Amino acid sequence: MEFKQSLAQRIIIAFALMTALVAGAFAFGIVATVHLVEKKLISAGLGGDLQRLLLMDSVSEWSHRPEPDQMFYFSGGPGDFDVSQDLRHLDPGFHEVFREERSYHAMVEVVDGRRYVLLQDQNDFEERERVLFAVVVTGFVLSLALAVFLGWVLARRVMAPVVRLARQVRHRDQLLGLAPPLAPDYAADEVGELAVAFDATLGRLRDALNRERLFTSDVSHELRTPLMVLASSCELLLVSPDLDQRARAQVERISRACAQMRELVQTFLMLARAQHENASAASQSTLAQVADDLVGLWREPVEQKGLTLSFMVRQVSPTLHNTTFLQTVMGNLIRNAAHYTERGFIRLTLDGDRFWVEDSGIGIPEEKREAMFQPFVRGNEKRGEGLGLGLSLVQRICDDQGWTVELSTMEPNGCRFQVELAPKKS
Repeated sequence: MEFKQSLAQRIIIAFALMTALVAGAFAFGIVATVHLVEKKLISAGLGGDLQRLLLMDSVSEWSHRPEPDQMFYFSGGPGDFDVSQDLRHLDPGFHEVFREERSYHAMVEVVDGRRYVLLQDQNDFEERERVLFAVVVTGFVLSLALAVFLGWVLARRVMAPVVRLARQVRHRDQLLGLAPPLAPDYAADEVGELAVAFDATLGRLRDALNRERLFTSDVSHELRTPLMVLASSCELLLVSPDLDQRARAQVERISRACAQMRELVQTFLMLARAQHENASAASQSTLAQVADDLVGLWREPVEQKGLTLSFMVRQVSPTLHNTTFLQTVMGNLIRNAAHYTERGFIRLTLDGDRFWVEDSGIGIPEEKREAMFQPFVRGNEKRGEGLGLGLSLVQRICDDQGWTVELSTMEPNGCRFQVELAPKKS
């Protein structure tokens, strides 16, 4: 069974239920015991009074009277002493009877065929029972309230180290290599064991993150040299007059691929160093500056494909953003739109610190929209040799910079990616 209440609420509920069960059992036992004992005492006292009356006088000349709250009857007695019709069916012994909306205790005795009945009003007995019941109920309610309060106090004390540990684990500094261990701050109890487990898990996570950063940084750094060789070789080949048109087109294609690779290498290198370098040390540009550069870069390839690349600025924002990251996000979205659009348009719109990339391409089914930002996930029409990392890289950069990216559909077909930028908090 899955409980929706918090652990503190469960402790309070457990205290309340336990107290209700124990206090309820005690209350029921007290009421039942007092009622039984008082009934036995009244029965014994009423029986003694009846025997006293029988011993003190004769039936023929009855001069003694019962107690003020008692009434005495006997078979064949004179006047009001005669047993009335409603009492004649009672067997010998103790009874509770009702007469004229009042309740009585009755003791019946049969001597020599004559029936004797002694009645006693129950008002005092019932009043004592009502007082007892009120006291028991009040005690039950007070004990329940006290249990809830004690449960709340205990839950706070018990949960305090757990809440503290959770806050420490959630703190992003725990992923830093110099973060102090958690276990020394806690006693050697269950919470301490949990802290030890977190230390071990966080240690493995730190090692994995360090290996990833080192690998990404080293690979990105080492790829720069061969990429520079490829780029310079392409430049030399392009100025050579010996190339025919077909060879020149291939060299230009290689040059564009090298430029894209350099951009990716720079992006991965900056992501790997993001935890160690000051963000202000990186190149900063406005959204409009990056958009102008990318529109100029992509206009020719897009128009060569027979598409229309439109660019519109609704409102200009002076906010500066990381140039490499912003170029990578916007460039990947434009590249993705050009890749999956065969006819129609690609539209880039700026509005303050937001921008949209819209296209009239094949679109993305609704059931695949969330998965499109995962690594190695591609559209239904898998064109070319892409690995499906472009949108994953966009999502990773947005998460790192505190930006948001959303995907929606265009009517009648196509995609719309909206990115909202926010200055990264230091």
